[in-house]
Amino acid sequence: TWDRSGPMKPSPRFPATREDALDRLDHFAPHAGHAYATGRNTDFGPDQPGAVSRLSPYLRYRLITEEEVVAAVLDRHSLAAAEKYVQEVLWRTYWKGWLEMRPSVWTRFLAGRDRWRDSWTDHAGLADAEGGRTGIDGFDHWARELVDTGYLHNHARMWFASIWIFTLRLPWELGADFFLRHLIDADAASNTLSWRWVAGLQTPGKSYLATRENIARFTNGRFAPEGLATQAFDLSEEPVPPAMPLPPVELFDPAQPALLLVTHEDMTPENQLAPSARIAGAVMSGGNNNLWGAKAQDFVDSALSDTAARVGFQMGCDVATYPHITSEQVIASAHFAGVRQVLTAYAPVGPMADDLAQMGKDLKAAGITLCPVRRQWDEDFWPHATRGFFPFKEQIPAILQKRRML
Repeated sequence: TWDRSGPMKPSPRFPATREDALDRLDHFAPHAGHAYATGRNTDFGPDQPGAVSRLSPYLRYRLITEEEVVAAVLDRHSLAAAEKYVQEVLWRTYWKGWLEMRPSVWTRFLAGRDRWRDSWTDHAGLADAEGGRTGIDGFDHWARELVDTGYLHNHARMWFASIWIFTLRLPWELGADFFLRHLIDADAASNTLSWRWVAGLQTPGKSYLATRENIARFTNGRFAPEGLATQAFDLSEEPVPPAMPLPPVELFDPAQPALLLVTHEDMTPENQLAPSARIAGAVMSGGNNNLWGAKAQDFVDSALSDTAARVGFQMGCDVATYPHITSEQVIASAHFAGVRQVLTAYAPVGPMADDLAQMGKDLKAAGITLCPVRRQWDEDFWPHATRGFFPFKEQIPAILQKRRML
């Protein structure tokens, strides 16, 4: 439910360039069929080769897109042969669409996290869990691996979350916050909803319980923790509101020049907007104050240089980079470029979306229109995330066919 991207290079470290992402994809795609389906659940440990792609950091910031990954896989496999991997990639799309139509679930998480931060009294127990000092085999290793590397295998994330909630009986919101603060690939939708899924809130009554046998099997015997909870207790909450329609976006005028605003939410604008837009200049925001952890920020800082070079070359414009861009800086850049519209990739629910919403108001007051552009991939898939993943999954072949990917 986390690394929904899915043999890979031995090192889990992530050079933050599009070239590296494409190289990883090229290396992985031939193995996205049977090898992935049969090996994806096994965690061999950090710096060990495995069946998953480790493309999740690149997908999270869209240094490479879901569409590119699925297309590369389907160039080499039938949908039936690569079904497991294609579904894993589309879990990321599904989570985003689901949260986009229920944004209050994100604000509910933030409120719960802040309440627990203020009210939780077992500070030593929480510190031991985060520091890998619980004495639970495997769990302590994963806590340290997460902090050290900024990454965990998807199955390890599930085991960790289950032990955190049901064995250690710590609030799931604080566990989700721990992941947000350390995962390179952390995003609001995948992280929050995956923790809710393990806790039995996302699909009410269906929680995920880690077992000694499952952990031993899928770590090749590296870990076999004793004393895990044998039963998941029920968590309750107020009913989740029904899905709302996707919010409308301001349409841009392709006949008029525009300033391009690039954020960490989508770092390949050149394959989204060119050649339909007339870009007169570009500004880039590094994500400071909108990212949770130092490793995520380091990744984005490196990716920013790579993205600026690509945007400047492929769009033929000057690029200005800011650690965290303000409305005033965007307005000044728009005036300098002589434009009245600013294009930016649509930011899904999360801190950047909140910032852009306020920026849109500030720019409007200055006579400038902020135009968030949603990718067609999201437009095609998100509206089907109104219920659970299985009804969504049924739509995948038809949408891929419509997109001429099958």
